[in-house]
Amino acid sequence: MYVRDKIISGAFAPGTRVRPEAVASELGISPTPAREALKALEVEGFLNLEPRRGFTVATVTGDDIRDIFLVQSAVAGELAARATARMTAAQCARLEEIHASLVAASERHDLDAVEEANHRFHREINLAAGAPKLGWVIQILSRYTPRRFYTTKGCTCSADWPVTTVNDHTEILAKIGGRDAQGVRAATLEHVQRAGEQLARHIDARLNGEDCSV
Repeated sequence: MYVRDKIISGAFAPGTRVRPEAVASELGISPTPAREALKALEVEGFLNLEPRRGFTVATVTGDDIRDIFLVQSAVAGELAARATARMTAAQCARLEEIHASLVAASERHDLDAVEEANHRFHREINLAAGAPKLGWVIQILSRYTPRRFYTTKGCTCSADWPVTTVNDHTEILAKIGGRDAQGVRAATLEHVQRAGEQLARHIDARLNGEDCSV
């Protein structure tokens, strides 16, 4: 998670050497599990393993992110549609509480709290779907989004992301409340793809050498 987030957020630029010993020291663990974690990131496409250089950061492009979110949106839409048909009154109430906390966090401009509520909102829907294998797929795909991307220093998405998230979640919640499975599928698909496009544009700008802090 630590190295993956550093790569996607841009803290580790493409070609940067990543030493297991340095990662181990940073995280307070031994080099062996750090090395195994880096091998896993190589399999996922985040790192390259080069002779005499060791692990180096692979290039992840905006189009890579768009492809990942294309798949993620389809899976998320299916989970939301299934959850709409299965969700109990208690689960709907919890989802409404989470959404209320998201709205409140947005109004006070607390991006950390907005992002936390966003994750809780989608997790509640995914659990309600009763499809653990699809949930597992979502977990794999979500590795390409840093946990705190929208609150990362220099992120170009922070200004409008909270309002967009509130609006999208309001629509999704309304579709769930109306038991509109197809409507919630479409709304979720659009919501996830919009988030992916925000991340992809940020990565494109960074790779083109643009100042992402403006």
